[in-house]
Amino acid sequence: MTNYREILRLDSLGINKVNIAASCSCSRNTVANVLQKAKENNLSYPLPDELSDKQLSEILFPPSEFKPTYKMPDYDYVHREMAKSGVTLTLLWLEYCDACRESGEIPYQSTQFNKYYNDYLKVTNATMHINHKPGEILQIDWAGDVAHVINTDTGELISAYVFVSSLPYSGYSYVEAFFSMEQESWINAHVNAFKYYGGITRIIQCDNLKTGVDKHTRNEVILNKSYQEMAEHYGTAIIPCRVRKPKDKAHAEGTVGIISTYILAAIRNQQFLSLTELNESIKERLEIFNNKPFQKKEGSRFTAFTEEKLFLLPLPQRQFELSKWKIATVGPNYHISVDNQNYSVPYEYIKHKVDVRITKNVIEVFFDGNRICSHPRLYGRFGQYSTVESHMPSNHQKYVSWNAERFIKWAEKIGVNTTFIIRFFLNRYKVEQQGYKSCMALLKLADKYSVERLEAACTKVLTYTLTPEYKNIQLLLQTGQDKITESDIATAQSSDTEHFSFTRGADYYKRSDD
Repeated sequence: MTNYREILRLDSLGINKVNIAASCSCSRNTVANVLQKAKENNLSYPLPDELSDKQLSEILFPPSEFKPTYKMPDYDYVHREMAKSGVTLTLLWLEYCDACRESGEIPYQSTQFNKYYNDYLKVTNATMHINHKPGEILQIDWAGDVAHVINTDTGELISAYVFVSSLPYSGYSYVEAFFSMEQESWINAHVNAFKYYGGITRIIQCDNLKTGVDKHTRNEVILNKSYQEMAEHYGTAIIPCRVRKPKDKAHAEGTVGIISTYILAAIRNQQFLSLTELNESIKERLEIFNNKPFQKKEGSRFTAFTEEKLFLLPLPQRQFELSKWKIATVGPNYHISVDNQNYSVPYEYIKHKVDVRITKNVIEVFFDGNRICSHPRLYGRFGQYSTVESHMPSNHQKYVSWNAERFIKWAEKIGVNTTFIIRFFLNRYKVEQQGYKSCMALLKLADKYSVERLEAACTKVLTYTLTPEYKNIQLLLQTGQDKITESDIATAQSSDTEHFSFTRGADYYKRSDD
């Protein structure tokens, strides 16, 4: 599905239609059509927060509009068949039309069929020289060679992976080493590179590595969610290279080779005891590299960069904060769990799956692309709860002004056993607030039956079970069994024995001499 929101965002950054089409994996005509429809509907980026992707699609292209979809020929197959004797484009077009009719799809006419084949030949057989514009593209990659840091405890060598970024227009580069190529290192490398350049290019060109691109096919490009979020924060566009097409970022590939020789090879015999020490040495060599005079023209990479820097986009006021995403299901207690801490969600979303954005300080919850709530992130002991009153059902909100300490203090005024049962009610639920209703109902019995009788009922029920229920105590009070003591039971048993004893006496059983 075409990402209309991304097209509008990139257009607002001044990206031309060709690059927007490349970033969003669609045609230039599609980009032009979307922008025209947005103009007709008075839509511009940023869009309203409450406007979902589905609503945006329906506004731009109502369901009533019908747009035919043509079947794109397999030009890899066409090219192979054209190498065979006697095969012509006309013959292949007729076969293509027959195949489309059998599958119920719409074929291109011969003119378009031939045009797309010529485009295919140009792309696959020709190498084009690209004149880069200043401040337009930043090309990035991981160097194939690695550096090493010595483990001070074991003496073993730890691999350090080298991130390389380069501006094609000036050749100005940034290099930094990391202990891993995971998501956190990948994002931090970008943030540090932007800070080093003092600005941002309109386009970032990268490989199809998993930390940046989740999926790259002929029809679509799906970026890693954190990577896409970083691009939106800095107002740039991510355009991955085509799969197995290193010429798409030939400048970065060349720079990687040069840096591997000029920097990494130069420090190969040095020993580093920390990553900081390694990066300081890389930085020294990098400054020499960027200020080294060109061989075939005047100036250096640094002098060329001073001109290009004027065309870079300004850095945002706030540095990007790396986030992680996960999918969570809202539980019956209207909370989700993140790293063994619990955060409330409006109770209407119970049993729904939500997207959770996790940063160092904030937890944000999204449903269908819309943010529904956020919480300060909890740290410390496991099992803590962050609960917002408005997220609770109305029958739970009645008890929000109460807390465990208040219930316990009230119970202590009644008696020890009442306090024990109140503590039991508070601890039996995952969410403490769910026990407030039972606590309130139990303590209110003192108003109806007296404090003494409630304590007596709690004492008696604990002789039967250590997991009492509110109904057990209520039943004891209703039937008056809380008033019956052990002595009363003994007296009752004694009176029953006397009532049913024999009263005839011994004389009654004497035998007569007669």
